[in-house]
Amino acid sequence: MPAHVFVDETKARGVVLTAITLLPCNLAMARKVMRGFVMPAQRRIHFVHESDAPRKQILDGIAELEPSAAIYDAGAWPRRQQREACLRALVADLAVLDAELLVLERDDSIVTLDNRILYQRVRELGCDRLRYAHMRAH
Repeated sequence: MPAHVFVDETKARGVVLTAITLLPCNLAMARKVMRGFVMPAQRRIHFVHESDAPRKQILDGIAELEPSAAIYDAGAWPRRQQREACLRALVADLAVLDAELLVLERDDSIVTLDNRILYQRVRELGCDRLRYAHMRAH
C-alpha cells in the first residue's frame, strides 16, 4: 500500500526535516488523534509552544499511531544548500518506499524553490507516482 509522508522542519541550527510516514488506511485515525490535541482557542498544534505535559501526551498519541519516521539533518552543508540537500535525500528515500504523497508545510517564500527541487529529483529517480503538495499547517 502506498505511503503518505508528512514533513515538518526546523531552521534553528540549520535545516532539519522530520518525515512521518503513514499508510492511507491509518490517515483518518491519525487526523482524529491529532485534532484531539488542538485546544479550543487554537487552530493547530505548535509543539514549541506547548508545556511538557501536553508535549508528552502529543508524543504518546503519535507513538500509538506507529508511524515510521526519518530525520534529515543538513547542518553540515552550507546554509544555502541545506534545504535542497534534505529534499533530495528525502525524495530518494520516498522513491525506494514507492510513496504516493509528500506533504510539506507551506511557506510561500520557498514553494517555488521546493517545487523546482522536487520536480527535478522525482524525474531523476523515476518516481513519477510521487505527488507533492505544500499545505498550510492547520
